[in-house]
Amino acid sequence: MKQLVRNADSRYVEAMNRLSGKNGRQRVVAYVESYEDIFFWSTLLRTLETPSRYFEVMLPSRTTLSKGKKIALSNSLGARLGSCMIACVDADYDYLLQGVTPLSEAVCKNPYIFHTYAYAIENFQCYAPALHNVCVMTTLNDRSIFDFETFLAQYSSVIYPLFIWNVWCYRFGEYKNFSMLDFYHFVRLEQVDLRHPERTLDSLRHLVNAKMARLQKTFPAAKKTYKPLREELQTLGVTPETTYLFMRGHDLFDGVVVPLLNSVCEVLHREREREIRRLANHQVQMQNELAAYQHAVSTVEEMLRRHTNYVSAPLYQRIIDDVARLLDRIDHGNAPAVPQRQDFFLGKSTPEQPGSQSPAKVSVPLSKSNS
Repeated sequence: MKQLVRNADSRYVEAMNRLSGKNGRQRVVAYVESYEDIFFWSTLLRTLETPSRYFEVMLPSRTTLSKGKKIALSNSLGARLGSCMIACVDADYDYLLQGVTPLSEAVCKNPYIFHTYAYAIENFQCYAPALHNVCVMTTLNDRSIFDFETFLAQYSSVIYPLFIWNVWCYRFGEYKNFSMLDFYHFVRLEQVDLRHPERTLDSLRHLVNAKMARLQKTFPAAKKTYKPLREELQTLGVTPETTYLFMRGHDLFDGVVVPLLNSVCEVLHREREREIRRLANHQVQMQNELAAYQHAVSTVEEMLRRHTNYVSAPLYQRIIDDVARLLDRIDHGNAPAVPQRQDFFLGKSTPEQPGSQSPAKVSVPLSKSNS
């Protein structure tokens, strides 16, 4: 019995659903990469539940602690997906690579694999229109002292051309010369001058331009492919103002948004504490109120990971639309076929024809654990 459950596929779940009878609520299993992903995907999929269908979100293995995209889309799972079993993963760069690696091909083309479009869940947690509310949750102070939307749009515009270079390097197998980690070292923010954020952006622009000049010198032949790639990425949603949503998620989280929010929240914390000291009638009341306030507030990191104010993001709604379309096809008896290529999920390239110079099967480290 344990072996049967371990090898269960979509057809097995469908058969179990039939045991519930015609009027029974049908279960759809949704496999995710890690514990942290369960809440995000559960919140999203709950919006699509009906009296006749519900989702159960879980890790792909109940026998090991292995996690990550390669596990979620491994050969032991990939061919088992179907109308009652789906996979939900971070897009990483696989969405932007548009099938040049086997893993990217699976993410982009398998109808039962859904991805974030944004690089990862952390990018949604850092969604600019939601950041003021994160500050409120953190400090219990609703005063707006910084324009997060304008700043992150301007920040994105500054790093945009260098981001295209980074994707170019992964598209054409040159990632060792300019990896995601290299990119992060140029675009992270040590601190932000809240009164004059333009100074921070000017300094960043200088670093970006210098690195671009070196890349242009290193890869002169890229002049023919850089612009077409930029135009293609724009059709995928990568614009100068939204670049931050497509860069590596934990780099954005740890190296840009958390330092920025910490600076803002520190000001709001001090402001609230000054207010308490000013309004307190005596020393004991002041100490009690300050202690109660400190007990009620939280850290920026905790609130960033807990909030769901990103649900209005266009990319988030796009994921919902994708799942809804699949469910509609299933309900109308038009479920798409499951890809049968085994190497589709193994992370191995199909051997190129002799003499082929095509970069379409470049091996690059794109999984969450490696990137």
